[in-house]
Amino acid sequence: MIGLERAVVDGRPATGADVGLGIAARGGHFTAMQVRNHAVRGLDLHLDRLDQATEELYGLPVDRDLVVESVAAALGGDLHDASVRVNVVLTGRLHVIVTTGAPVDAPSAPRRLMTVAYQRFLPHIKHGGGFPSIHLGRRAAAEGFDDALLVADDGTISEGTITNLGCFDGSRVVWPQAAMLEGITLRLLRRRLPLAGIPQTVRTLKPTDLAGFPAVFLTNSWGVSPVGQVDDLVLSAEPRDLSPILAVFEDTPWDPIPRL
Repeated sequence: MIGLERAVVDGRPATGADVGLGIAARGGHFTAMQVRNHAVRGLDLHLDRLDQATEELYGLPVDRDLVVESVAAALGGDLHDASVRVNVVLTGRLHVIVTTGAPVDAPSAPRRLMTVAYQRFLPHIKHGGGFPSIHLGRRAAAEGFDDALLVADDGTISEGTITNLGCFDGSRVVWPQAAMLEGITLRLLRRRLPLAGIPQTVRTLKPTDLAGFPAVFLTNSWGVSPVGQVDDLVLSAEPRDLSPILAVFEDTPWDPIPRL
């Protein structure tokens, strides 16, 4: 049986001596991706994310080649489908830590979200401070929801705990105007929607605005999922209404990871 859980540090297999680095990585930043058939969507965007965050946090560039080599080393020649996480942390010098796990696909069933007033620290960076998001997700689950939807004190929508939210009115996509992490799938859709002839815009959204859209959806590294409820507001979640957005995502090309 192929082992799905692997760890690589700076391009080499991790050892027991790297435990401290694993703990330190919680104070760094990361990107998460889904690998299928030894390829990933938006590899350039993942590398850009790591590079930009490393420059902002540490004043240093990330070694993009080392990142790709480390992902390739973690996959090896036998792990074709996986969830992959790439952490970058500074402990005297920069380290690239890659871990793998079982592949995950986006839920196809409509998601139920509970609004929570919360703003992530440095929301534009995918940093390792994950406890608030985990805690809020657990709170939502305890109330019978699938996840939390983060809003400002005035109710303005920003993002989910590990997702972005989008709305489709049948001809145009609307993204929330707020401080948030622009996820890779959101960026991929922004890149690909014009090629499909679908315009997009950004504006302030509140939960009550969502009722006016035939399709509301979530995006993250897993893919695209419909939203069927926010708090007590039940939303339309007909598969045909979201199909144009799903088609754009499914048509997004895969970038191969080199095989070592």
